[in-house]
Amino acid sequence: ADADSVTFRVKDYRIDGPGRHKTMALKAHEFIRRFLIHILPKGQHRIRHYGLFANGSRVANIARIRDLLAVQAPVTDTDTDTADTADGPRVLALPCPCCGGRLIIIEAFGPEAPPQQRPEPEGIDSS
Repeated sequence: ADADSVTFRVKDYRIDGPGRHKTMALKAHEFIRRFLIHILPKGQHRIRHYGLFANGSRVANIARIRDLLAVQAPVTDTDTDTADTADGPRVLALPCPCCGGRLIIIEAFGPEAPPQQRPEPEGIDSS
């Protein structure tokens, strides 16, 4: 990269063999425009994880990126869970082990008490 252009390697999936990997040079503003196309709007999530964010190397890559950009890692809360809020149930800081989503406490009960059951729906005669 220089003041006017950015040069990078690309993989042309239409070509098989040794000519598949190429070098491409774009003007800096065009490179940034194409790069920003891949950034999702706030509230949307990426589904496919690969490249920098692949599971096998995500932590190391993010640390390397932060180092290159001279950015500190965000401060995380050391508590394992947060307090109940007026808006709703307590949300655990730990992710779900299956899907990585946020764990939300719906009901808490002691070891001696069984969980509460939902009431049976009342039959309504609509005749």
